[in-house]
Amino acid sequence: MAKKWYELFVSVEPASTASGEGTAEAPSGAESLSSAAQTVAEIAAGVTADPSFTATAQGPISFEEIYTAADINAPSHGYTITKIAEMLQSEHIRNLPSEVKRSSILLALEAAGVKLKEVIEDAVRRDRALDTYERVLQKSVEELEAAKKEENRQIEAELERIMAEHRTRLQANIDALAREKERFFSWRMQKQQEEKKIADAVSHFVSENPISVGSSAASAPVKPAGNQGSVKE
Repeated sequence: MAKKWYELFVSVEPASTASGEGTAEAPSGAESLSSAAQTVAEIAAGVTADPSFTATAQGPISFEEIYTAADINAPSHGYTITKIAEMLQSEHIRNLPSEVKRSSILLALEAAGVKLKEVIEDAVRRDRALDTYERVLQKSVEELEAAKKEENRQIEAELERIMAEHRTRLQANIDALAREKERFFSWRMQKQQEEKKIADAVSHFVSENPISVGSSAASAPVKPAGNQGSVKE
């Protein structure tokens, strides 16, 4: 029965043997990290240009949908960077030192006939797809923001126009009422003058003048004809 991938790193030999015969001196930690970083940089530089998304962004979608849209498909051997991430979180190695994790993954890749370069290229392509989709989505949001701002500007202009029209109507009503009141007060003044003229004329012939002078709203009710005062003889 074939061993599972996590059984392949039960024994991990150091780079140099105990006797030291016939082996080169192992590189230091700093040299190893520098070399690995350089290798990853070279692999990333060799990956093709950023993927393109021709469809209009309709909102955030799942990562798998993004990878599919960017034509990133899992290889036949199945070892994507996503699978490697899952392997690193496996209960069998997740609590082990980093170097042991690295060695176990490399052994699993070697057993499956998969080159580390393929996995790194897959990681770079996925990262670029995510970055590209982020730019597409950001552009969509910015375009929507610009469109909504313009729409809001038009709405505000329309509101201002409507408010100006209503303010004009309100002022017209106020002015019309003021003119009508002015006409009424002017007429009432003339009425009072007319009433005074009539009252003065009547006063020569009665002891109690029945003619009201002033506003009808403030004057007393008109007395019946029999109580209008006696006519002077």
